[in-house]
Amino acid sequence: MNIHAKTAAEDKRSHHLKPAEMPWQDTRFPGCKSKMLMFDPSSGLMTLLFKMEPGAELPDHEHVLIEQTYVLEGSLVDKEGPDAGTEVKAGEFVWRPAGSRHSAWAPNGGTFVAIFQIPNKFFEKDGRVVDSAGKDWDSAWAALLPR
Repeated sequence: MNIHAKTAAEDKRSHHLKPAEMPWQDTRFPGCKSKMLMFDPSSGLMTLLFKMEPGAELPDHEHVLIEQTYVLEGSLVDKEGPDAGTEVKAGEFVWRPAGSRHSAWAPNGGTFVAIFQIPNKFFEKDGRVVDSAGKDWDSAWAALLPR
């Protein structure tokens, strides 16, 4: 989407979106869809609406920098990781520090506002580390990490 391509420094206008009129985009994770609300390619900052159908799961992943999630409806459960069993319900908020790792599950489905900088690292069963689109994480994102 070209409307998201300019960095904040390049474009000082407000960007008014109507998410209800935007189509849901399939992700590579079964039962998971998203609507990108904002993306700054120079920093990796992203805000999206994220929907998980009942039983959908985001497999083992690491939040490289801080990640924030506000649950609009349904719930989100840590299936694996140090907070396994933690359930965040509609109207609740969770944030995760840089380096936190888990798999997320929506046993009853849910819709969330997700805000993060630098896409998560997903750990594939074959040993590869990729981003949410399946691209090699290091070649796509490592240059944006603070030094």
